[in-house]
Amino acid sequence: QLAESGGGLVQPGGSLKLSCATSGPAPIFDVYAIAWFRRTPGKLREGVSCISDGGTKYSDSVKGRFTISRDDAKNTVYLQMDSLKPEDTGIYYCTVVGRYNCPVDVWNREYDDWGQGTQVTVSS
Repeated sequence: QLAESGGGLVQPGGSLKLSCATSGPAPIFDVYAIAWFRRTPGKLREGVSCISDGGTKYSDSVKGRFTISRDDAKNTVYLQMDSLKPEDTGIYYCTVVGRYNCPVDVWNREYDDWGQGTQVTVSS
């Protein structure tokens, strides 16, 4: 099971770094693909970024501003968020989305295992 942390209140243009870590028996991040999603006001769910041994993927709305990375020794995946905008406000979640590679349709699949999420608020 994964647990998210690192959210908070930040002004537009600011930065935050989210963490996604195991809280139970450790998944092997070099085998499993991990993705970040967010639930923003007015939207059901939006894909943000995905990381696997095969590479990384970003949604068009965050490309160039967000960077996903992982530390296998710490069993943690990070989401560095820069140049934040008010429309980035929402609850951010991470989840396992597959093995070895981020699926082509990663943003559209259904996933069963979600944590509590971490709130990100971008406001002046």
